[in-house]
Amino acid sequence: MTIDELAAVVADACLAECVPHMFTGALATGLYGSPRSTADVDVVVDVADPTAMPRLVARLATVATFDAQVQFDTLTFGRRRIGTTRSQPPLLVELFTLFDDPFVREQFARRRERFMATVGRSVSVPTPEDVIVQKLRWARGKDLDDARDVLAVQGVAQLDMPYVRRWCERHGTIPALDEIVAMVREP
Repeated sequence: MTIDELAAVVADACLAECVPHMFTGALATGLYGSPRSTADVDVVVDVADPTAMPRLVARLATVATFDAQVQFDTLTFGRRRIGTTRSQPPLLVELFTLFDDPFVREQFARRRERFMATVGRSVSVPTPEDVIVQKLRWARGKDLDDARDVLAVQGVAQLDMPYVRRWCERHGTIPALDEIVAMVREP
């Protein structure tokens, strides 16, 4: 199984179980910026219905084995369920629970359907602006590269930069944003 095949299975499972969701991580970044290899499918799921996560995990059990314990993610500050595919090489499915962070809530509310050719279907993803804000917030090396790539590919003039700046001001990431914007605008 490839990462794109796994993403299609996860998308189908979320739709079949009527679980509101949003693909994040490298899949969303690759849609707006430069694709990069990954060994996991990251999905934020709205589990306001307490049966949603168990139903989703049960539906995905044909392709992945999920850890029994919910994990706390120190990067996103959210909870997640991690599944490992039964295929070789093993891939991960990370189901992040939507939680009460103002940015995460707004990002989820602004998600949109976009056709992802590699997955072969439309999937729910954050806006390019929200990808940039999230990547700057996490601030790991690969995240800063992702933010730069999304800005470069989408074009600073084409993005809602007041929205990006508003969240970066709240998160204290304006210096990183300004540095990346300057880099992208240089010839």
